[in-house]
This record gives sequence, C-alpha cells and structure tokens, in this order.
Amino acid sequence: MTEKKRRRVVILGAAGRDFHNFNTFFRNNPDYEVVAFTATQIPDIEGRIYPPELSGELYPNGIPILSEDDLEKIIKEQDVDIAVFAYSDVSHEYVMHLASRVHAAGADFWLLGPESTMIKSTKPVIAVTAVRTGSGKSQTSRKVVQILHEMGYKVVAIRHPMPYGDLRKQIVQRFASYEDLDKYECTIEEREEYEPYIDRGLVVYAGVDYEKILREAEKEADIILWDGGNNDFPFYKPDLWIVVADPHRPGHEVKYHPGETNFRAANVIIINKIDTANRDDVQKVRESIEKANPNAIVIEGASPIFVDNPELIKGKRVLVVEDGPTLTHGGMTYGAGYVAAKKFGAAEIIDPRPYAVGSIIDTYKKYSHLSVILPAMGYGEKQIRELEETINKADADVVIMGTPIDLRRVMKLNKPSVRVRYELEEIGYPKLKDILKDFVEKHVKKE
Repeated sequence: MTEKKRRRVVILGAAGRDFHNFNTFFRNNPDYEVVAFTATQIPDIEGRIYPPELSGELYPNGIPILSEDDLEKIIKEQDVDIAVFAYSDVSHEYVMHLASRVHAAGADFWLLGPESTMIKSTKPVIAVTAVRTGSGKSQTSRKVVQILHEMGYKVVAIRHPMPYGDLRKQIVQRFASYEDLDKYECTIEEREEYEPYIDRGLVVYAGVDYEKILREAEKEADIILWDGGNNDFPFYKPDLWIVVADPHRPGHEVKYHPGETNFRAANVIIINKIDTANRDDVQKVRESIEKANPNAIVIEGASPIFVDNPELIKGKRVLVVEDGPTLTHGGMTYGAGYVAAKKFGAAEIIDPRPYAVGSIIDTYKKYSHLSVILPAMGYGEKQIRELEETINKADADVVIMGTPIDLRRVMKLNKPSVRVRYELEEIGYPKLKDILKDFVEKHVKKE
C-alpha cells in the first residue's frame, strides 16, 4: 500500500490568525504539510522562522515565513496544493483578487471558519470584536470588564495576537505591570492594547499558542474576555458575542472580511460613535442589522473624549498623532486626536508629512489617504525612534496624542503634549449592564 501524499499548504497571514489556524488545524494533522507562511500588512515580519517549539513534531526545523509578494513563486516552486487565507480587515474584493492569484498559480484557496479554529474554554467567554479596525473594541472591552468587576467577578482578558518579535519568547505572555511590557519588548501597537488594562489593575494575556494561553488564564478567572484585533472573529467559542459597528464607515459592516462574519454572528451589536456620526449613516447601519442579523440586541453608544490640559490646545499649531492600525489598514483619515484638536480650538493642524523620516515616509506612500494625521507606527525599536524623530522635527507648538498609550513612556518629546482618552457611553436602552447581568446568571457558576 502506498503512503498517502500529504497535501502541501501555504498559509497567508500577518502574524496572528495565520499562526492560530496552523496551531488548531494543521499542527498535528498528518494529512497536510505546511511548507511556508507568508506575511503582509505589518512591516518586517517576514524572514523569520515559525520555530520548532511551536510547529510541533511534524516540523522539527520549523516553518519559514516569507513575503506575500512572492506568493505565485512559492506556490509553483513548493508545489503547493492549498493556500489558506488567514488575516483580517480587508475588503471582500481584496480577498477574491488574492484568490484569483492563487487559482491562477494552480492552487486551491481556503478560508477556515469558526468551527475549525475556535477553542472551547472551561470558563464562560465573552468576545468583543468589530466590523472594522478602529470601531471601538478597546473601550467596549474596558466597559465590559468594569461592569463585571463591579459585580464581583474576576475577569482575565486575552488579546488577539501581535507577535512581531522573537516567537520563542512570545508563546505565552502575561501582562500585569509596565515592567512586563518592557520584559517582552512590546511594540507601540502592543502597548496601546495592554496598557489600559494594566492602568486598571487588570491582567491581560497574549502570545502565539492560544490553547496554552487560555489554560493559564482559566486558572485565575471567573470569566474570560476575548479582546479581538482588527475585525477578526474570536479564537475562543464565545458564550456572549459583542460586535462593534462604526457609522463613520456605513456599509463596511458587510463589505470587509471577516468583519461581516462578526456582524452576522453577533448576539449584541453596538453602533458606536453616534455622537459624532451623521444621523443618516447611523440609520444605514441599523438597516444593515435588520437585513443581516435581525435577532441581535442593538445598543447605541458614544465615545466621548477626555483631554488632559485642553487649554494647551486653544490657539496653538498642533501635531496630531493617532492610533496606527486605525489609520492604516483600518482606512480612517482621522481619530480622537483630530476631534480633540477641532473641539478645543487648535489654530492649525499641521501636516506631518514634510517632517517624516525612514519608514514613516514609506507609511505615507503606502497609505495615500493619510494627510494631516501622523499614525503612531512603532512595530520595532527602529520604527519607534523614527516616529520620535518625526514628531520632534515637526514645526508644532503642541503634540496631541490620540493613541491609547502615553507615547512619553517610550520616547522623549521636545515639545508639550496632551493625551486624549475615550470611553464607551451607552445612549438609552438596553445597556451592557443589563445584558451582562443576564449573562452571568446563565453562565457563571455560583460558589
């Protein structure tokens, strides 16, 4: 009897969903041989190896991570049978163009769904995801945790992966202090997600192997909170699935992958930012809900901003620095910092592009929709220093930080700065507290 040929696979990713799909579906599966990962979206994440410590017995030498630019070459030279798409916040058109490239090169094109990749927890799971990057997941997650803590429950957050460094050191990461951020050499993007939990005395996990991460988190939690990344769907099977929609981008809830999956599967949909969105656009999102997920509970929410020392803004020439992913693959042209500049009377929002250096110049070339906003790019120490140099070169009186972290923790600024914060505030009824009360009555065991 001849031995069955393993089907050869390449996984298309961006250092997140791709590794999870491998771990849950392919790692110990004798029917498939993953010959490579490809990488895109995030700077400088190709050229690494998915190490043997993660790849398992079938891959004693690990798996190479290559550039997606070479996809057709990889498929042909490696005799690939299947290309698995595994990253997020791209249009449906983008996905199908990529599928066409794969088909033309001679391979099948796969999308692995929730049932193939979700892990079941021994503890109740609440998932917070979104239809697009920058919709308001973070403030929603913080609100959920706050409410549950006030009810007396220990909540541990697990954040969607951002393993952009040495994967061997990032298998399971636990963050409970600022020292932990330094210990794991966190990027700006990672700090933006972890610092708000640490500020509240909470624990957040992340890393690469989400089965191991979950089992560690379960040891210290009554409830697991899945804090999603981009517009990806959860890695864990949720008992309550909350999805945030953005009326500043009406229609995107059914035009982007896999945000539409979230939108259609949600138990609760929060239409966020209604305080700054056009009323007609809010209505368009409501109409989308009626068509795609009429059984979802709908909450309307605002994201009011709070500024340290707003008097520093009035009459000044300001440089606005915003959350990087929201502006780049999230496609937004502004964020909370821009809103604060307008609200508190800045004389001028300066154009940062003439002052950009290094990879910041490349960011503006790649994301041509950006103009008077500086994205807080910081995927490694070199890029953090380039962001710092760009800010310090800028001819501005004040820096407005619309990022979720205080940039002054990772760089030295040569001009005054103010920090913008934003929190979720529900408008009318129902409220999250009512929904969470019902959730714990059904799912959390009483001691």
